[in-house]
Amino acid sequence: MGGAFTAISSGDANAIFGNPASLVDVANVSIQLNIQQWVADISHQSLAAAVGLGSIGVVGVSVATLDYGDIPETVNTSLGAGLTSPLVTGNTYTARDIVMGVSFARQLTEKLSIGGSIRWMKQSIAELSMTNWSLDLGTLYYTGYRSLRIAITARNFGPDSRFAGWSEEYQTESDKVRMPLDFRAGIAMDVLEEKGGPHLLTLIVEGDHPNDGPEKFHAGINYGFEQTFFLRAGYRFNYDVQSFTFGVGLNYTIGTTFGTLNYAYLDFGVLKNVHMISLGAAL
Repeated sequence: MGGAFTAISSGDANAIFGNPASLVDVANVSIQLNIQQWVADISHQSLAAAVGLGSIGVVGVSVATLDYGDIPETVNTSLGAGLTSPLVTGNTYTARDIVMGVSFARQLTEKLSIGGSIRWMKQSIAELSMTNWSLDLGTLYYTGYRSLRIAITARNFGPDSRFAGWSEEYQTESDKVRMPLDFRAGIAMDVLEEKGGPHLLTLIVEGDHPNDGPEKFHAGINYGFEQTFFLRAGYRFNYDVQSFTFGVGLNYTIGTTFGTLNYAYLDFGVLKNVHMISLGAAL
């Protein structure tokens, strides 16, 4: 839905990756697996699980990985007079990220819920690596006017860090790397809502203020039929290449297990388009 997720709650563990306050809608046990094939052969996978603890709240755990694939190695060859030229050696190196975290959410009143996640992360590229931690915070507030809700998140609070293992060839220390702090605010409402009826239509808009780029905006729409079949669409504003998104979803039941299957397509313009698949189960 155009990346607009702050004020949307699907009642599953994927809330950990969006607005942790939405975890309050997990009643028992939820498990979610997400697979994304990104541009330039970059792959992203994530796994999340959440358990409802009654009046105490909901606790969750998550892990996410990012693999950049094999990258051709190049070295600079001297041309004299301070000039260099890149030379492809025929070797390759890799770059990978991993993030693990724990989350907690609680409903404070009938209208207000809060949640947070604390995460440990490691980033590596060739012989270099860096570890750090971050904190996510989120709120979800139902206004009382129909189903209108407002949500605010602040993600990636954390200290600066440096890459370690810098090659002795360079005889220098790497620059500090800032955490990509990100503030989002969104509103959502079910504009077509029939009690006991088969149709549900939800609209959401969201603003995004990152610390490493211009403000961005997301808008999305979600149509559900019988809480079983879903059609989704969205648009991302003020991005260099990202724009339209489309998706479909299916809820199903096998025995006592409730399952979800979702697919999303993201238009990257001149770059390779992105496909996302999510599988989930609730016990």
